[in-house]
Amino acid sequence: MAQWNQLQQLETRYLEQLYHLYSDSFPMELRQFLAPWIESQDWAYAANKESHATLVFHNLLGEIDQQYSRFLQENNVLYQHNLRRIKQHLQSKYLEKPMEIARIVARCLWEEQRLLQTATTAAQVCDMEQKMKMLENLQDDFDFNYKTLKSQGGVHCFNGVGGLTGVALFFFQQIVTEMGGLLTAMDFVQKNLTDEELADWKRRQQIACIGGPPNICLDRLETWITSLAESQLQIRQQIKKLEELQQKVSYKGDPIIQHRPALEEKIVDLFRNLMKSAFVVERQPCMPMHPDRPLVIKTGVQFTNKVRLLVKFPELNYQLKIKVCIDKESGDVAAIRGSRKFNILGTNTKVMNMEESNNGSLSAEFKHLVRPMHLLLAGWNGSLFLILFMSNCIDIDLILQTHSLPVVVISNICQMPNAWASILWYNMLTNHPKNVNFFTKPPVGTWDQVAEVLSWQFSSTTKRGLTIEQLTTLAEKLLGPCVNYSGCQITWAKFCKNMAGKGFSFWVWLDNIIDLVKKYILALWNEGYIMGFISKERERAILSPKPPGTFLLRFSESSKEGGITFTWVEKDINGKTQIQSVEPYTKQQLNSMSFAEIIMGYKIMDATNILVSPLVYLFPEIPKEDAFGKYCRPEAVPEPDVGGDPMNSELLFSFSFFLCSDAYMNRKHDALPL
Repeated sequence: MAQWNQLQQLETRYLEQLYHLYSDSFPMELRQFLAPWIESQDWAYAANKESHATLVFHNLLGEIDQQYSRFLQENNVLYQHNLRRIKQHLQSKYLEKPMEIARIVARCLWEEQRLLQTATTAAQVCDMEQKMKMLENLQDDFDFNYKTLKSQGGVHCFNGVGGLTGVALFFFQQIVTEMGGLLTAMDFVQKNLTDEELADWKRRQQIACIGGPPNICLDRLETWITSLAESQLQIRQQIKKLEELQQKVSYKGDPIIQHRPALEEKIVDLFRNLMKSAFVVERQPCMPMHPDRPLVIKTGVQFTNKVRLLVKFPELNYQLKIKVCIDKESGDVAAIRGSRKFNILGTNTKVMNMEESNNGSLSAEFKHLVRPMHLLLAGWNGSLFLILFMSNCIDIDLILQTHSLPVVVISNICQMPNAWASILWYNMLTNHPKNVNFFTKPPVGTWDQVAEVLSWQFSSTTKRGLTIEQLTTLAEKLLGPCVNYSGCQITWAKFCKNMAGKGFSFWVWLDNIIDLVKKYILALWNEGYIMGFISKERERAILSPKPPGTFLLRFSESSKEGGITFTWVEKDINGKTQIQSVEPYTKQQLNSMSFAEIIMGYKIMDATNILVSPLVYLFPEIPKEDAFGKYCRPEAVPEPDVGGDPMNSELLFSFSFFLCSDAYMNRKHDALPL
């Protein structure tokens, strides 16, 4: 039976969960209309392969058209309207990013399968309860007959087995066998949840920490795990009933005596392992003042983190006390390597509860300060630390333990760029949860990995990542000229150590550009007006054919602190094309005036000693007024009076002189030929 048809037959409580899976991102109506076709596609493969995702997306649009034609023939106006609206929404949202819709559909199908598994397991447990009641009745009958014969002195004629019918014996064996099969099925579901889905969530959390796609909410995973834990407790109770029946009376060959201990051991192990796996760090350590740079904490500055138990039992509310500390093992290793040891200030214990979270989850949020215990070497030298969380669950004699991803502790904010580089490198290259010795011999990364992470540094804090052309320019800066950078290896030293002939590293240079974009030119970057990373050869090649006055915006390659400049086309007195540029504007200049106002007011002296603007069209051919005018204050760029009012002319000259003075007062010419 098709998966969608099976879902329609579930109980109301499961259908409610099904309804919550769908939204405007992937409407349930579309799932209903195209159920067979949707289930026949490999959405998981499409979610990781852009070319296949594009093909599947266009096929999806084709299927929508076919379904629309069927509704047209049926004269179903409502469905026609809904389907047309759905198609328009999908085209507007996913035409340029088909992998996103593939991920959404793949996730929904997985959630449906998990819902079916949960419903099936619950039905099996319920069926087992019914059979247990029948088993109790049979055992009671056996107990009554046995004691009756014994009181009458006829027990020598009763061998235990003969007192039960063949059907009853078969039923006893069947219930033990089915219970064993149910535990095996639970084991399979549990491994799928903890070893695959939860592990996948943790990896996505790692990626999200370094700027990747946001991690999905834990709520649905919590629902599945809680449901499984409830089923396990029900089975545990049924096994205890078997023990009670055994204590009443037993006989030779009794299947309860033979199999109950193994069943009980199995269910206890399953529940213990599930509880241990369900204790997770929901929010990794992060300083509130630096939300885009988690896992870097500064001594003396508060940081927060949150733990959560994905088994949502009301009975555990205010019952689990969590203790937090810097992992002693990682601290000892760090001390041996000549770094620091730390301890945590503030409340180091807290009770998990359901009141503090918005969704009623069982969680605890910590706010701490970190203080160095003793200092062996100043600065950060590659040491990583783990923040450890522990709880003793007395009722089930179980110690819960989890830990954060490795963190870097700094003592000065100027260490942030290198500390963040280490966080990027670690989480880009490993999903090992506690490899605190990672930087004793850091592995190499490929350009494909580095390029993706670099693009995330922009897309996570702005509306735009890096284009292929921009990434190629960065690859050339890191690796030198190459036809194809895919697969090229990059060492940790090349990424974060000083570049040859320069007093700063590739990463420090790029990090300062990211800071420049976020603080000073964010709107222009989001509009796509800044070409940013482009080689001088490529710059000359694309500007030379353009008319005079065409200009582009790019980042400085030589400014450690981050700078942006503009380059334009002009003709000399002989009509020869020249490419001119200005010295980069840094944060110091941009503190005084916005970059848009600088562009709009920029003037140079022409051959006749008249102030003119060399900037007319933003590449490829956008009038600068259209691009930058809306980002200027009305009074920032004075308009010259058509009649030549001396007052206005004087204002214009003063404004132009201010713009040019920093870059050119010590130059003979206002523009530099490249």
